[in-house]
Amino acid sequence: MAEPIVSLSGITKSFGGVKALVKGELDLYPGQVTALVGENGAGKSTLVKILTGVYQADSGTIRLGGEVVQIGSADEAQQMGISAIHQEAVIFDDLSVAENIFISNRPRRHGFVDWAEMRRRAAAILATLNSDIDPSIRMRQLSVAQKHLVQIAHALSYEARVVIMDEPTAALSYREAQELFAIVRRLKAEGRAILFISHKFEDIFVVADRYAVFRDGAAIEQGQLADTDNDKLISLMVGRTVSQVFPKLPAEIGGEVLRVESLSRWPEFADISFSVRRGEILGVYGLVGAGRSEVMQAIFGHTIPDSGHVFLNGQELHVRRPEDAINHGIAYLPEDRQGQGTLLRLSIGQNITLPILSRFVHHGFLHAGEGARVAEEMARHLQVKMSSIDQPVQELSGGNQQKVVIAKWLATDPRVLILDEPTKGIDVGTKATVHRFISELAQRGLAVIMVTSELPEVLGMADRILVMRRGRLQASFDRAEATPEIVVRAATDA
Repeated sequence: MAEPIVSLSGITKSFGGVKALVKGELDLYPGQVTALVGENGAGKSTLVKILTGVYQADSGTIRLGGEVVQIGSADEAQQMGISAIHQEAVIFDDLSVAENIFISNRPRRHGFVDWAEMRRRAAAILATLNSDIDPSIRMRQLSVAQKHLVQIAHALSYEARVVIMDEPTAALSYREAQELFAIVRRLKAEGRAILFISHKFEDIFVVADRYAVFRDGAAIEQGQLADTDNDKLISLMVGRTVSQVFPKLPAEIGGEVLRVESLSRWPEFADISFSVRRGEILGVYGLVGAGRSEVMQAIFGHTIPDSGHVFLNGQELHVRRPEDAINHGIAYLPEDRQGQGTLLRLSIGQNITLPILSRFVHHGFLHAGEGARVAEEMARHLQVKMSSIDQPVQELSGGNQQKVVIAKWLATDPRVLILDEPTKGIDVGTKATVHRFISELAQRGLAVIMVTSELPEVLGMADRILVMRRGRLQASFDRAEATPEIVVRAATDA
């Protein structure tokens, strides 16, 4: 194997006495994709920020092309050929594609921006990515996938030898992700080193050649991906077995609780029929754009279906707004936990008790102490890491924010709990906690609907799996018969 383009060894970094990195080790090779995996807080982000010049290490060595270097700033990193493409990209929607590609290194002539040269260079870079995007159009006219491609073009404008991709497929459809993987393969063929950071193991095993695992601020292991498997990576990341990550507990499945008949809402979904029973975890799987979330929002009263019926314990419901659903015992945890699931500036306690405030009003007065006790109990039951229930939700990690959202809806004492992407964007260890709690809820007799685009999650947790594609139900599988191959085939029309 060739020598690594970049090699980091013995990297340490502390913030106010808290050690974020204690033993950072990473090698990136030309023409290779290295998957960097680890839980939130494992040190991945800190390592990347050191590599891109945002932070400077307290100690350790960085070698670039075999030479020891100091990366003092993000600009220095880019000049050295190290570029990062972040999940939450800084995109200037009102500027052109060309301006975004050359946002910090515009070609000049006689002291002025050479607009014609900038558009020519942008078109040339896009052509190497097999893209026909017009460099002169505004960024707001592009899809999410096309914006990712412009970010890659921006990295290549510096002739990057090292390209870092942070959760690049998080917001992409299946087809868009496949197109991104094709671009990654072209970058590999040109001899660039790719660092690919993702929580999605299915993506890692499609695109990566090597892996690097971090845990608790230390490098645990590096190696060839062909020499490992999904189970081993999870064990390395969290120090626990796969059965602990998907802790499916036995539950007695009882009678039907919720039934949906011929539910339609044009053009989002059509003719949706299914039921879920007491103690059952019903998995609803599909790719981005399949219509899964839209069906659940219609059941919850967030939108109004054009036709169809919803029954709860045999009685037809007429849900026109979320309040109606909550009063009937239906709770919905949305995919967008920050935009729809929480009020970030309010405290943990205020968020948890928000849907049930009327319980704590006696003779026209709010008894805050009662609500605080309920919130405290729910937060501790879900193992929310907090200083107190008075801590603002915006100060919590993504995984703990998700736990607060779950706690909020469980406080309503629902009969049916709809979880839309309940572990999206959170690390494996936190996922295990959420999965165990979901399993406990089913064991206690709740009817649980779990909407997910993560194949391991639906296979590991669901008693029954419904597969949606293009707004319609395509297939239904019992837990025993579901395999990755048949579920993906139903979801992709492969």
